[in-house]
Amino acid sequence: MMKQIEAGALSVAYEEHGPPSGPAVMLLHGFPYDVRAYDEVTPLLVAKGCRVVTPYLRGYGPTKFLSANTMRSGQQGALAHDLLALMDALSIPSAVLAGYDWGGRAACIAAALWPERARGLVTGNGYNVHNIPGSGKPLPPQDEHRMWYQYYFHGERGRAGLAQNRRELCKLLWRLWSPNWKFDDATFDRTAASFDIPDFVEVVVHSYRHRFGLVPGDPAYEDTERKLTAQPPITVPTIALDGGGDGVIRAGGARYHAKHFTGRFERREIPLVGHNLPQEAPAGFAQAILDLAR
Repeated sequence: MMKQIEAGALSVAYEEHGPPSGPAVMLLHGFPYDVRAYDEVTPLLVAKGCRVVTPYLRGYGPTKFLSANTMRSGQQGALAHDLLALMDALSIPSAVLAGYDWGGRAACIAAALWPERARGLVTGNGYNVHNIPGSGKPLPPQDEHRMWYQYYFHGERGRAGLAQNRRELCKLLWRLWSPNWKFDDATFDRTAASFDIPDFVEVVVHSYRHRFGLVPGDPAYEDTERKLTAQPPITVPTIALDGGGDGVIRAGGARYHAKHFTGRFERREIPLVGHNLPQEAPAGFAQAILDLAR
């Protein structure tokens, strides 16, 4: 059921399923996806008695900024604070936090800086906290070429391209990042409606520029961003998922992130699955959540 609630800087649109008294689970989508990524995960969790909350992130779908004066930031600190504000608004003191891409970043940061809010963490591709001071260090060429879209957004040509061709560009990313996933046009179109709002382009472009230190962030999150420069460890029980067919993050990426997890940590690789882990492998994603929720 779609609901709307004021939380922090946003009027957050979210879906909620399951008993209010059940173990809380926050499901967080990435770019360029939306809540539809969890359509097959949610019933599996509800069947086990979980209370499942799936919000549209800032810049997506019916989620709106409360003020025209609020910076349309897509920085990592903003995503984490949006998550905490939503949990506060819904009176959820702690939950299993689960996400990938942008959503995994919000979940990782909340688990690292506010571990009391996370009963457990399921994260696609491992430790998703950006090391902004180290962002100028080149990656191996076989990894750099996968990041072309990020560099595209660094210039005004990329901003204009996203604004003009947002559906075509996002569909291309789906295909490149999940080469073994044979989604149809109807599946993409159900999500692509979330890209049509005016804030989408501004939030996306700011995200991919801020993570490389090219633009300033929102001063409201400066203290959090300063803490993140230390790459804080995650102490809560964590299951990291890697897609064996991920076209943007090399398969096995989470294997190299174990040093960032000082609590119970397990890595699982799902063969052939690409970047959109919950939509491509809902059973595996749901099982990781249930293993922590118990």
